[in-house]
Amino acid sequence: MELVIYLVIFTILLLAAIGLTSFFYSKKLTGMKRELHQLAQQHEQINETFLVVRGERHDFLKHVSAIHFMLENDETPKAKAYLDDLVDGYERTNLAIKGERGSVAGVLHQMYRRASSSGVSIVYDLDVPLSTLPISDHDLVTLLGNLLSNSIDATIEWQDKYKEQGLITLQFYKRSGLYILLAKNHSLAIPTNILDKLFHTYGRTTKTGEHHGIGTKMINNIVEKNNGYLDFTYKKEEFSVKIKLPALQ
Repeated sequence: MELVIYLVIFTILLLAAIGLTSFFYSKKLTGMKRELHQLAQQHEQINETFLVVRGERHDFLKHVSAIHFMLENDETPKAKAYLDDLVDGYERTNLAIKGERGSVAGVLHQMYRRASSSGVSIVYDLDVPLSTLPISDHDLVTLLGNLLSNSIDATIEWQDKYKEQGLITLQFYKRSGLYILLAKNHSLAIPTNILDKLFHTYGRTTKTGEHHGIGTKMINNIVEKNNGYLDFTYKKEEFSVKIKLPALQ
């Protein structure tokens, strides 16, 4: 009888161990799949940015020839309008990639295009390249990608309600041994129960619809991992996030 009891207990413990092992492997596999998806996105963003820059360089002489032809035919106003449009396009690309490593330039350029295609005004005000942050490329791309993606989604919702152009600003500068990243965007009202736990638990989001609230927690995880500090405020339909990271780690 005792042997039977021991066998039952052993079987239960064995099944429990197998169940725990399967759970941890499943959790690890989910994390690996998420990382692979992020890497694939980064690769796509880098390729897209490279093709844009390559295309601009390839067509540069054609644009010069077109402007030269207009000037020769006394079409100065038309040439000026053409040149203004051309310079504006070059400036948009340059703002996103100036001084940045490939992965960072890719996510900045992709987010700029995504915002612009939705009618959102987005401004990068970077005193120094974001790539100077002393954190890994993977963490930096995840941080910027989630931060800007959340800002774009929230601003689009604000635009849809008020039928006005929304604004996103991303500032980055260095002060007294600290790197400071400040993101601001238009946002609809955020319930207090969401604000209280935002950035600290999964499933909390400032947006409506089918959003899972994973990005905010990932942002905070990266900030804490790199000995940083995160603060956020919501006032008069403007949401702002300030991140401080030590210059030396």
